[in-house]
Amino acid sequence: MLVSWISFSSTKKLLQTTLYFFAFILLLIAGSGCATLGGNMQSKVLASKNSVAPALVHIRPVKEIFVAGRRSEVPIVGSGFIISPDGYIVTNEHVAGGSSQVWCVFSDNTELEAEVVGTDPDTDIAVLKVNPLTPLPSVSLGHSATLEAGQLVLAMGSPHGLARSVSLGIISVTDRYLDNTSSMASPYNNWIQTDAAINPGNSGGPLVNMHGKVIGVNARVLSSAENLGFAIPIDVVREVVEAIIRDGHVRRSWLGLHFQEMAAKTDDPTLHGVIIADVSSLSPAQKAGIIPGDLLIGINNQTVDARFKESLPHVRKTIADLPVGKSVSLHVMREKTTIEIEVVTEEKISLKGRQAEFSEWGFTAAELTPELARRAQLSGRTGVLVSGSQPGSIAGKSGLGQGDIILEIDKEPIQTLKEFTLAYQKRLESKQKRVMLFVKRGAVTRFVLVITETNETPALDKETPKHVD
Repeated sequence: MLVSWISFSSTKKLLQTTLYFFAFILLLIAGSGCATLGGNMQSKVLASKNSVAPALVHIRPVKEIFVAGRRSEVPIVGSGFIISPDGYIVTNEHVAGGSSQVWCVFSDNTELEAEVVGTDPDTDIAVLKVNPLTPLPSVSLGHSATLEAGQLVLAMGSPHGLARSVSLGIISVTDRYLDNTSSMASPYNNWIQTDAAINPGNSGGPLVNMHGKVIGVNARVLSSAENLGFAIPIDVVREVVEAIIRDGHVRRSWLGLHFQEMAAKTDDPTLHGVIIADVSSLSPAQKAGIIPGDLLIGINNQTVDARFKESLPHVRKTIADLPVGKSVSLHVMREKTTIEIEVVTEEKISLKGRQAEFSEWGFTAAELTPELARRAQLSGRTGVLVSGSQPGSIAGKSGLGQGDIILEIDKEPIQTLKEFTLAYQKRLESKQKRVMLFVKRGAVTRFVLVITETNETPALDKETPKHVD
């Protein structure tokens, strides 16, 4: 009997506790007015959405693409938002960069063509400008430095071309580090990670907090995951946008240093600094005598530390923010000895080189970026890169192929894509029948004879040991 009474008593208490719990839940629901989203929270979500929606922009760029020696145009869709009544719009570089035309559709369904004011591939930000007849609604920018994981956010934009879409989620991580191995590198910032649904087409749209302020720009999705997206922090965006509007681009310093976190080399938490994993050829750092394996521990008497990967963007940005063309003092530890090295910064050139089509000869070429010059082991950043060659074209028959670097045209040195374009146009206008190019392919340089008359057979390429590295 005692056992039965104890069991009955325990069951009775359990039932009472359960009833109290459900009663408490019912009171919460009754007080909020909604079983799925509290009335107060529902109002905040709607207010946040309504404060940004009038400034949301559906973007339809016509992108230039260069494939197999041909230039073509492809329409895509993206998102953006208005930041000023006079028509400045923020979106992603991978949405608007390299576009021949950009059309913007506004919340009232009016459509205007936009000018690309400038782009910054390093942060994946672009600024557009339209000329409205009347002032446009604009968003209010918040701050991303004070964000916390768990905060509710709205991702707004045009996923898969479905304009004026909104998704609700939380901030999962405020400072997610993503390796710079994809086409959308982010050397100077970590990312806001969110489970608010971000899909292709959301790129460039705003990530909005519950106060109706934009705290990020939607930019990335993880294709193998569900509802795992990333936004560029608005503090980074604000700085880039101001520079683009003021100067047309972002000016950064470059030393040619490639970093690795300290945890990759040592378990000692008392050892501070950042590992110099590599030094670019022909860079200011190489010329100053810095070598891979050195530890950078200070810049101009300011401590530098990157114990984990999340701190690497801050180190890179510290260098990028240095004055261009000025001497900087680097404090380096080498073999347990601290040395001070003076280095003069250079201006960082974009990771992406502009391309152009040379349709008469049937090939495309791109600007030679510092990284491409380094890979080609060139002694300087001169020449243009052949990005594609059409089979059966004048270029193709002459043996000019993808990956070739044109260094000279008829013994005339080529420094830039603009110089090559002018030299090319001059030979077209004069109807020159034979043009001799001096190119580099891999470690070997050679001459390529371009015969512009289609009824002639080009001579074999003449290989030469000149300039062999």
